[in-house]
Amino acid sequence: MAKALHAVDYLAACEKHPPRPVCAVFGADPFLKRQVLLRIRQAVLGTGEGDISLTSFEGKTAKWSDVQDELSTLAMFGDGKRMAVVEEADDFVSRFRTELEDYVGKPASTGVLVLDLKTLAANTRLYKAIDTSGLLVDCNAPAAAGVSKWLRSWAKQAHGFQLDASAAEALAEMVGPELGLLDQELAKLALSVGPGGAVTVDKVRQMVGSWRARTAWEMLDAVMDGKPAEAIVQLDRLLLAGEHPIAILAQISASLRRLAAATQLIIAGEISGQRVSLRDSLQRAGVKGFVLQKSEAQLRRLGRRRGDRLYGWLLEADLGLKGYSELPPRAVLERLIVRLSAPEAK
Repeated sequence: MAKALHAVDYLAACEKHPPRPVCAVFGADPFLKRQVLLRIRQAVLGTGEGDISLTSFEGKTAKWSDVQDELSTLAMFGDGKRMAVVEEADDFVSRFRTELEDYVGKPASTGVLVLDLKTLAANTRLYKAIDTSGLLVDCNAPAAAGVSKWLRSWAKQAHGFQLDASAAEALAEMVGPELGLLDQELAKLALSVGPGGAVTVDKVRQMVGSWRARTAWEMLDAVMDGKPAEAIVQLDRLLLAGEHPIAILAQISASLRRLAAATQLIIAGEISGQRVSLRDSLQRAGVKGFVLQKSEAQLRRLGRRRGDRLYGWLLEADLGLKGYSELPPRAVLERLIVRLSAPEAK
């Protein structure tokens, strides 16, 4: 059984993966899913009047007989095919699993069925059947390490400019792993440099980031500079603007985890009788060159004791925001701010 095609790879070369009679698009990233569904629709129906042959069904209320009738009717435009999209199809699949398994084996030649799913287990008969004769596209966000690579590819493919490696890393660091927000920032950069232009890390730092992203970074800087009152003011701005507490934690966690990793490398070196410098530990923990000097200062101020406890504090905050604490979300974040910004105990 082959692994499902990831959305990033599909979008980079969708012409190599034409739609099949049954396509399953699953995963949690809404930006990737929108892009994949758009490419499939364009491939099936074209860009003219073909959309008249597109029918969408609500997964919770759709009946298999109606979907099947739609797929079996010859279209008037496009390639002569109809396209039926079952949105939020998880419940639909549960109710009509047997019918779908049978249909994948003998699909209608007049239509393309697209199942828009949150999840599709790889050990099910339906997954295996679509894997054999259909198209499976995984629309979960790429791993954090792959976001910078995706940014460079998507900047060129979708926005027509070159994004160097350091600029991609800075952009991912500033905005976070939300691909839809990253795409918006790429669109802004494209307007500033024009077709075929090049964007460097200085350009990213100058232009990128909604005020929310910048505020989160300013909050983190205030925390690491030992200014808890200033950090809490920035936190209040984010919360009043509707930013979700989990999203706020996610924006600052990547940097904090690297400081925690650097601390662990220093401690491990001492245990083994080897001295590891701050800079070496930070570089090995994945800190990029453009923030290395600032990270050194932050790690010095954080201190060994708090750096050693940082992983635990981040986990505690994450669980607390997900309901494993009696504290309200704001208090969970405030506690983390105070722990990190208070003077290091002697």
